[in-house]
Amino acid sequence: MGQGHQERVATSLAGAVVNDISASLAPVDRELERRYPGDPGTRQPVHTVYVPGDVFAAGTVRSWGDQALAALDEHAPDAGSLAAVLGLADYLAEPVHDRVRAKLEREPIEDLRVDFEDGYGPRPDAEEDRAAARAARLIADARAARAAGPEYGAGTTAPYMGIRMKCLEAPVRDRGIRTLDIFLTGLMQAGGLPDGLVLTLPKVTYAEQVAAMVRLLEEFETAHGLEPGRIGFEIQIETSQAILAADGTATVARMIEAARGRATGLHYGTFDYSACLGVSAAYQASDHPVADHAKAIMQVAAAGTGVRVCDGSTNVLPVGPTEQVHEAWRLHYRLTRRALARAYYQGWDMHPGHLPTRYAAVFAFYREGFEQAAERLARYARRSGGDVMDEPATAKALSGYLLRGLDCGALDAGEVAEATGLTRADLEGFAAPGRGDLTVSGT
Repeated sequence: MGQGHQERVATSLAGAVVNDISASLAPVDRELERRYPGDPGTRQPVHTVYVPGDVFAAGTVRSWGDQALAALDEHAPDAGSLAAVLGLADYLAEPVHDRVRAKLEREPIEDLRVDFEDGYGPRPDAEEDRAAARAARLIADARAARAAGPEYGAGTTAPYMGIRMKCLEAPVRDRGIRTLDIFLTGLMQAGGLPDGLVLTLPKVTYAEQVAAMVRLLEEFETAHGLEPGRIGFEIQIETSQAILAADGTATVARMIEAARGRATGLHYGTFDYSACLGVSAAYQASDHPVADHAKAIMQVAAAGTGVRVCDGSTNVLPVGPTEQVHEAWRLHYRLTRRALARAYYQGWDMHPGHLPTRYAAVFAFYREGFEQAAERLARYARRSGGDVMDEPATAKALSGYLLRGLDCGALDAGEVAEATGLTRADLEGFAAPGRGDLTVSGT
């Protein structure tokens, strides 16, 4: 054969057949892109902290950090003692302890929700009006401090902040809408909606309630000339009806569709959901079988949609004598590690004493798997051999793991770059491949 000669191969299908099939599937292609855009690629906080609307103050974030540091100093003052309490491997003890302390000093809370629902309770309307307006002012001030530079905002603000309003059920609907309106209007008057704004809609049972929330946000955006879709919200899953509808279908999937691209997260409500199913108070926990079932449904419904799943919380508080604190820490650490292994990368923390074990669990999770993940991803990037044959989907998971570790502070950019030979942009490229890329085998 002459140079450049291309050998002909035999085919049987006419070009028109392929074209007709492509044309017939074009609507499906568009639907896939609409319904399953993939993860947004933005930072996901490792936890959410709820603070009642009447308790939230300018110093709340710093106060939580200081209380967490004080608990650490009192009950696990050095790396060895923390490792002994939590069962950390020797090689993790110093890095985890040092990073926990640094995190509590620099950024003790990643996501804060000013609560106007269960944590707030019924109040006179005038009082809740003032609290909602005050929350808007304080969050606007926090945003301004964070924008001014790390020397102003370090340890005093959270990257994500917002409110949990009352639900849209009839008894509290008008009050919830009014609080939302006052809060958002206050932010606009203070300079506009900040980055990192998060809203939580609780006790959702029907997709129509989600659609109503969309309508409210559309009207607010129109009233203020905002870009359509600017405001998103989380859906809190706290009832059995939110998981399984009366006709046997998965309600949560309908809710995601009803949000029309505005849903940012599904948050599991441990205690309301457990009570809804009749679980006794002593057994209400995030690792109960009813919790695992609900979160598995949420996870499958949200997969590929860009909506993230958040685990619940423990109500066992690390307070009292050291032995009691250690017992609560071990429980919280175990539940957090369990959630991370199940790909629930966010949870709730209910007390400042939960922060040391939240970050210890998160940092240990990413640091103990760092070397293997970095080596596998580097080998994949070089297409070199090894004892594991990875595919694009695995490279996506490996890069996502490293990015989450970087975002929370478990890993440093320098050590990741040295171990992988990749930049953050490279990692982001592997973490968000084109849809078809994931169907191509790496073998």
